[in-house]
Amino acid sequence: MKISLITRHAAINYGSLLQTIATQRAIESLGHECAVVDYIRTDEDIWTIEKTLLAAKPEWSSSAVKRLLYLAMRQPPSVIAGKRFEAERGRHLSLTRRYSSCEELTADPPEADVYMTGSDQVWGPVGRGVYDPAYMLDFAPTGARKVAYAASFGKNVLDDEAVRALRERLASYDSIAVREDIAVELLQRWGIPSEQVLDPTLLLGADEWRAFAEESANVSDEEGSPYVLIYQIHNDRLLSSYAENAAAHLGLPLLRVSPYLHQITRAGKLRYLPSAGRFVDLLANASCLITDSFHGTAFAISFNVPFVEVLPNTGTSGRAMSLLRMTGLQDRVLADPADIALAGVPVDFGSANRILAEQRSRSLNVMKGLIEGC
Repeated sequence: MKISLITRHAAINYGSLLQTIATQRAIESLGHECAVVDYIRTDEDIWTIEKTLLAAKPEWSSSAVKRLLYLAMRQPPSVIAGKRFEAERGRHLSLTRRYSSCEELTADPPEADVYMTGSDQVWGPVGRGVYDPAYMLDFAPTGARKVAYAASFGKNVLDDEAVRALRERLASYDSIAVREDIAVELLQRWGIPSEQVLDPTLLLGADEWRAFAEESANVSDEEGSPYVLIYQIHNDRLLSSYAENAAAHLGLPLLRVSPYLHQITRAGKLRYLPSAGRFVDLLANASCLITDSFHGTAFAISFNVPFVEVLPNTGTSGRAMSLLRMTGLQDRVLADPADIALAGVPVDFGSANRILAEQRSRSLNVMKGLIEGC
């Protein structure tokens, strides 16, 4: 069968790219063909994304001078990163033709037997805070099978506008599987059945991800040398200072991985804009990971890398907490910013590994059922 997959595949974000790669590979492992809908909104392409993000930053958008300064600093490296990620998508994904609006998708949808909403924050606000019906499969032909695998609302709490945008459309799906336990509860209140499954990155085991890194011809130049790695996606000074102090406590160098050049001013030696395979390699070989990223945490658990989770204060912590509850690793959440010793506390991954193995098998069976209607 041919699966048309729409997800947040084109963000300048390693988690978004890697979960798309993992979803495609999982679908193919079940014997089906997968085409990723190359949907990139006009306000989110490499030339406009920084202008879109600027609109949500009043400290920079309040005057023409500040806006020009912000764009002068951010846009050139953002375009470079966008082109690098575009090349990575071309290398690792089977893509449809490019679409830039839901209307364009509806007028000429890709042909498929099943239309699938994939993972990441597909049912959260995008662009300038809108809820995009494309990610709710509004473009699928009438009568087509519509499913979701590991979809996420992103936010812990939805306002009335979000409920109006989402509820009726999601009720039209044939079957839904979501990433977080809180999403199951929310859909249940709406009278929509669903079940929780693993994030796609966890459908591939650690050995498969190491093979992916090797396929990408990425060998760590830190090989054999222990290091603490910081992977930060939110603007939180606490995380940077904590990582710096924790690395000093462990007596190890601190590396920082990011697709954003402006992070060069933050704590840690920057590994700037690595390939997807190199990114995976850096996580796999770290002695300790300090992160505020859901996917950073997921890879740390998969690779059995000790980690400290610094929950973001953006109302999106439910994603990480759902995974930590599932694996019994809630004690890796930083409760006290002064607790640098937590970074050196050994982690027993035995139970988490068993749980992930069981959940991986179950989640693949759920994906099979979503596709085949059984």
